Amino acid sequence: MAKRRKTQTMTYGTADVIQMIAEETGVSKKDVRAVLSCLKDCTIDILEAGDTMELRGFMKASVTDRKARTGRNPQTGEPMRIPASRGVKITAGAPLKKAVTG
Repeated sequence: MAKRRKTQTMTYGTADVIQMIAEETGVSKKDVRAVLSCLKDCTIDILEAGDTMELRGFMKASVTDRKARTGRNPQTGEPMRIPASRGVKITAGAPLKKAVTG
């Protein structure tokens, strides 16, 4: 895929990414959309099970547990209790990091 250098940043939506993949691979947009939908669903299933998904060279997604902690209400400055929660951690793979950092 050709490198695109811009002076401004852009946000690419799902339709843009589907179009780019379809053009690059020659696969229909309908099929690309189906694969991306399946990737999303599979990722959700994997993370809901508490497992890690890794697409080597691209990214790794895992579940992270956050401990309960004390924070501050940004409007009043009053201390408040933030309950424990779970979140998703996304880590970029080495080629992705290198593409961004040069």
